[in-house]
Amino acid sequence: MKRRAFLSGSASLIGAAVASVFARESLAQSVAQSISEPAHDSMHGMQAMPGMAPASSAMPASAPLAAVDALPAGAPLAALRTLANERREPGHFRATLVAQPAARPLLAGQAPTPFWQYDASGPGDTTGPVIGPMLDLQEGDNVEITFVNRLAQPSTIHWHGLPVPPDQDGNPMNPVAPGEQRVYRFTLPAGSAGTYWYHPHPHMQSAEQVFRGLAGPIVVRAADDPLAAWPERHLFVSDLKLAADGTIPANGMMDWMNGREGQFVLLNGAREPLIEVARDERWRVWNGCNARYVQLAFDDGRAFAQVGTDGGLLGAPREGVTSLLLAPGERAELIVRAAPRGAPGAQVALVAAQYDRKKMAMSHGSLPATPTQKLATVRFLAAGAEAQAPQAALPRRLRPIAPLLATSAKQKTPRKTVVFSEAMDMHAMHQPGASALAMPRGMQFMVNGATWSPSRVTFASRRGEVETWAIENRSDMDHPFHLHGTQFQVLAREQGGTIVEESLLAWRDTVNVRPGETVHIATVQREAGDRMFHCHILEHEDLGMMGVVRVS
Repeated sequence: MKRRAFLSGSASLIGAAVASVFARESLAQSVAQSISEPAHDSMHGMQAMPGMAPASSAMPASAPLAAVDALPAGAPLAALRTLANERREPGHFRATLVAQPAARPLLAGQAPTPFWQYDASGPGDTTGPVIGPMLDLQEGDNVEITFVNRLAQPSTIHWHGLPVPPDQDGNPMNPVAPGEQRVYRFTLPAGSAGTYWYHPHPHMQSAEQVFRGLAGPIVVRAADDPLAAWPERHLFVSDLKLAADGTIPANGMMDWMNGREGQFVLLNGAREPLIEVARDERWRVWNGCNARYVQLAFDDGRAFAQVGTDGGLLGAPREGVTSLLLAPGERAELIVRAAPRGAPGAQVALVAAQYDRKKMAMSHGSLPATPTQKLATVRFLAAGAEAQAPQAALPRRLRPIAPLLATSAKQKTPRKTVVFSEAMDMHAMHQPGASALAMPRGMQFMVNGATWSPSRVTFASRRGEVETWAIENRSDMDHPFHLHGTQFQVLAREQGGTIVEESLLAWRDTVNVRPGETVHIATVQREAGDRMFHCHILEHEDLGMMGVVRVS
C-alpha cells in the first residue's frame, strides 16, 4: 500500500493551519514535534512490537532548535581518531570499544551536550571528534574487539559491509545488556579491502543510538593497493539535531515518518570545516546519517574521479564525475585533484546538493526537497614544485571485477523478491500519547507486507549459491536497501516497465531504491546463519522495515 493511501481518512484532524505549516521544510524541522506530538498523559493500550526493546524514556515536550549557525564553523578539518591495536604481531588486531555517555561543550552559555560515543576505554574522550575511532585493518587480519556497553539500554556492534560470521555481526537478536560485554571475533578474507563502518543494531533503538553519536569508520587495506601512493583523507558525514538548550531531542513523529534530519550536517563531527588540498588526494567518504541523502558535489561544478564504492575499488576509475549520491549507509572513494602546478588556487564549497527523496507531509503530498547544505570549505592551494611532489598517474585499471552472474545463468538462479511498503493510520497517529514511547502509533514500514519479528524467517538461501534479488519499492518515498554479510552487484533498474541495465560493475552492500522502482541485484552468501536485510533509514528499520535470510 502506498503511504498516501492512508488507512483512515483523518486529514481533517490536522486542519488547514497544520497542513500549511508542513508545506515548508525549514518550518517542518523546527515545529514538527510541537504540532504532531500529542500530550503524554494517555499511553494506555500501547502495544510493543515483538522483539521490541523497551523505550529509554518518554519523549520530552518539544523545545526550540538551536539556530543553524549556532555551532562554530571554519576550523581545519579534524583527523578522525584511530583505535590502537593492542597486539604487536602482524596479522592480529585486538582492541576494546566502550559505548558510553560523553558530554561535550557545544553551545555557549549552555550545559555540555550529552552524546553517546565509542571510546577505547576509561572515561569518555572529549578531545577528538565524537565519531568513533577508526579501525585501520589489513586483509587477512584476525580481529578481536571487546565491546563494553556502558549505556542504560541494550546495544550491539554491527560491522556494516564486512563479511563476518552471522553470530559476530551484531544482529538485533544478540543484544548486549547494559553493563555487560562481549567479544566479537572474525578474520578478514582476501579481497575484502574497502571502506566500511560500524554502528549499533539493537531493534527499536538503532536510530537513537546512532543520532546520539554511536558510529565509526573502518578501513580495510590490501597489500597490493594500486592507490597507496595517494595522500588519504577521511570524511565522515553525520547529522545532528540540537535543541537551543544544548540537548539532543528525541525523535518526533516527523522524524519517525521520514527518518531524522537535523539542522546540522557535520564533517568529522564539525560544522563546515576547512580542507586545504595541495596535492591530488584520495578521499574516503562515509554517509553515517540516519536518513539524510548526501548528493556530493563542489559548488563550482568541478569534477572528481570515483575509484571505489561500498565494497572497495572499482575495476577502473570513473572520471569526470561532478556529483555522486550517497544514500544513508553508503560509502565512496574519490580522487580529488589539486590546482595545477603554478596555477592560481581556488576556494570552493563541498556541498550536499539538493536531493528530493519525497519526504511525506502530515496531510497529503510531499515536503519540499532537502535544500543544498554546505559540508566544508575546500581551498585548493597553488602548490609550487617543492610542494607538489611527484606522484604516480591514476591507473587505468584498479582491480579485476568479474560479473557474479553470467548472462547464460540469469534464468537459472534462485530468485527472491523484496517489497518495501508503508501504511499510515493518521487517526491513530494523532491520538494522545501516540508517539510517547519508542514505537509511535499508526505507522507501518514493511517488508513483503509484514513488519519484522525475530521469530520470522523471510527467506532461505544456500551457502555459495548465486541468487538474484528484486528490490521493489511500492511506496512513494526513497528507501536504501542494505544486505548483511556479503556484497552484491546491481544488475539493472526497472521503472514503469522499462529495464535499464546497470553500466557500473561494482561491489555494494547498500543501494537506493526510488519510488516505483525495482532494483535487480546478484549476490551470494558464504556462511551459514541468519542475515538481516532492511531499509537503512534507521527509523524505518526500527519500525519494522527489515527481514531475515536464513543461510544453510
